Amino acid sequence: MRVDTLYGPVQQDLSLVEEALTSIKDVEFPVLGDMLALALRPGGKRLRPALALLSGGFCEYRLELLVPLAASIELLHTATLVHDDVIDNAELRRGQPTANSSFRNSTTVMLGDYMFAHAANLVAQTGNIRVIRLFADTLRRMALGEIVQDMAAYDADQTVDSYLQRIGGKTASLFSTACEGGAIVSGATEDWVSALRDYGYNLGISFQIVDDILDFVGDEAEMGKPVGSDLLQGTLTLPSLLLLDRSPDDNPVRQLFAHSTRREYLDEALAMIRDSDILSKAAEIANDYGAKARRALEVLPDSPSKRALEDITEYVLERRT
Repeated sequence: MRVDTLYGPVQQDLSLVEEALTSIKDVEFPVLGDMLALALRPGGKRLRPALALLSGGFCEYRLELLVPLAASIELLHTATLVHDDVIDNAELRRGQPTANSSFRNSTTVMLGDYMFAHAANLVAQTGNIRVIRLFADTLRRMALGEIVQDMAAYDADQTVDSYLQRIGGKTASLFSTACEGGAIVSGATEDWVSALRDYGYNLGISFQIVDDILDFVGDEAEMGKPVGSDLLQGTLTLPSLLLLDRSPDDNPVRQLFAHSTRREYLDEALAMIRDSDILSKAAEIANDYGAKARRALEVLPDSPSKRALEDITEYVLERRT
């Protein structure tokens, strides 16, 4: 499925979101402008802002409200990636240099903070206090998810339930907010707002599970990061948790976490997961959440926006990057 046609009725309007993001780079301090240009360079799929626009397509499609909302969602997402790169000391993202690789860590942290502040300013332009509160709560949930992940690094005694709770805050909450926020500013009924919130949350869970599967089997050139990078950083994802469930004691993941410099344990863990049905089991769970996302849409009337959301669900489950 081609990304350049995936977003259906809002494909062209995404250019307005891109313009809003581009305008952020126009600052008086040239170095900050360079940093913003690096962090906000085009090329991402812009999935989250597209969800906000599509969710605003069921009632009054008000671009003067939806564009700043969609831009704030993308800016919030990008700011978290900037901070992630500092935490992970990452030099590349999607095969491109990170801000962290070009500037000091302390400066890059402040860049992320600047972007968070600008995202808050954008969402305030909606003038909708409910959406502003939703944005603030989403930032809280995302930060909590990051803290939980960081505190649990190299801890092999985690559960699938704790993983789902973590990615619910770290990833799915922003998908949910994009959809819920778009519905709210368009004046959707409460049952439609609830349906789109549930759609976004379940889509976000499936998105993250697929992302975690690709960490074991994806192409390094396309992914822009080494295969197995999550395990190397001490982060347990669904495939490695399923492996731990099957072999709780004699497990290369435990050995890797105890001896993080031993590459052979990573190679053994990757081989065990790839040579089993674990990735298929993880894909089934992702598909289950995808099915929940599709069911949430059933209450909505048939429309180009609904069909695009259905197509996005299939794209998320089938993507390879």
